[in-house]
Amino acid sequence: MKWFLILMLLVTSAFAQEIYSIKDKTIEGSDFEMSSLKGKVVLIVNIASQCGYTSQLENLEALYQKYKGKGLVVLGVPTNDFGGQTPEDDQAMKEFCTKKYKVTFPLLSKKTIQGKDKRELYKYLTEKTPKKFQAEVGWNFEKFLINKKGEVVDRMRSSLEPMDKEMFSKIEPLL
Repeated sequence: MKWFLILMLLVTSAFAQEIYSIKDKTIEGSDFEMSSLKGKVVLIVNIASQCGYTSQLENLEALYQKYKGKGLVVLGVPTNDFGGQTPEDDQAMKEFCTKKYKVTFPLLSKKTIQGKDKRELYKYLTEKTPKKFQAEVGWNFEKFLINKKGEVVDRMRSSLEPMDKEMFSKIEPLL
């Protein structure tokens, strides 16, 4: 039994180390390292500008404001993978998010999150996490919850509203 616990700790630690080794670009074109989020609870959400769920941007910002002082980071990841619902370039997408929805949480550059050309972060989230979280993303505004150790602890459907009490019950114990 003891060796099993040690093995599980090593496997869990390896998953966490892997997410912190990922590098990407912000929507402004600056370098972004997932390691900058060590010790934070992170909600990763693929976002779109012309989706039926786009209004969630307002509540994602409200969620971020509610918990950022306690260590939550919402990370928005624009993609045009689902029905061409994010046709804007990075500059226009940033302007859309900040002007229409007052978004202040970090945004990555727009890039694919599906198939063989998916960004490294989503290769990790959909292929290298525990089996129950592994699968292609099905639609815009799917959510991955990462604990302070860098472990994926939940994956939520697009329809789960950011300010729903179910979301609070998932985030609050991790803070």
